[in-house]
Amino acid sequence: MTAPLTPPPPPHERSAQDAWQPPAAGPGANGPQAPGSQHAEYAEGAGHGWYGQDGPGMKTEVREAAVISLAVALGGVLLGVLWWWLAPHVPLVGDVAEGNWVVYLKDTEGEQAVGVDGTFTLLALGFGVVSALVVFLLRRRGGVPLVVGLAVGGLLGSLLAWRLGVWLGPAEDVIARARDVGRGVTFSAPLKLGAKGALLAWPLAALVLHLGLTALFGPRDPEPEFEHGPYEAPPAA
Repeated sequence: MTAPLTPPPPPHERSAQDAWQPPAAGPGANGPQAPGSQHAEYAEGAGHGWYGQDGPGMKTEVREAAVISLAVALGGVLLGVLWWWLAPHVPLVGDVAEGNWVVYLKDTEGEQAVGVDGTFTLLALGFGVVSALVVFLLRRRGGVPLVVGLAVGGLLGSLLAWRLGVWLGPAEDVIARARDVGRGVTFSAPLKLGAKGALLAWPLAALVLHLGLTALFGPRDPEPEFEHGPYEAPPAA
């Protein structure tokens, strides 16, 4: 009598619970992480200062920019005094024609008037270089409000220097001056800025130099650090 034939046992099949069992928790437990988890950790780490300490808030930057703008503008007092002191004098002569006083240039081919504008421009360029260098050394991190404050301060300083130099210079009433000194006597013309574009020399020089210094020597943002290294794609099956 032979034993009944029994069918071989079926291959082992994983249960539904085993098939959908979640991977073990913890980084690196089941090989490289999925791209989504890497992005999530990157975003989370960015908020914890991976890039170093954040700069001052916008209100602080605006307040610092206002202080710098005021300080730079006050430098226009020195610029105005230097312009009045170093600018060449334009000689005038008064005369009487048909009972009326007239004033004309003593040297019609002279270049003193051009020298007045050139002196202001050169001084303004120098003040722009100095102010940009000082501001960069004090605030290396830069920022848009700081640059705007520097440019505005330079423009206000140029305007202040212009008006102060005119005020310190000879009287603007040349007819009255000619009557005071007498007929045929040489006197200096009022200090006048013929090329108004010279008022932009200070702010433009300060703006260009400060941006250049910031680009070359300003602080750099550190590279982001990945806790688990860069993501690597799993090998193909």
